Amino acid sequence: MGAADFRVHDRIFATLAYEAKGLGTLKITPEQQAEFIADAPEWFEPAPGGWGRMGMTLVKLDAPEDVLRGGLETAYRNVVAKTAKRAAKKRT
Repeated sequence: MGAADFRVHDRIFATLAYEAKGLGTLKITPEQQAEFIADAPEWFEPAPGGWGRMGMTLVKLDAPEDVLRGGLETAYRNVVAKTAKRAAKKRT
């Protein structure tokens, strides 16, 4: 799609699709999204439309390093766990 993305096991967990607006996107669950927004509404917001309802979350790129790290680590762990679950299912 022309934007930089971040992957693990060839699966995207974050992108810079809104970089021109100073935002990145995180692939997290709707529940995690609600927690991030409740804890730091000044740094996080749902992505527009259906993507946001599915958990895609915008994060301001000028957020403090620990805020960015927390969001990226959460998105990364989600994708790693989902990939491991799929791999285990294929083996059975």
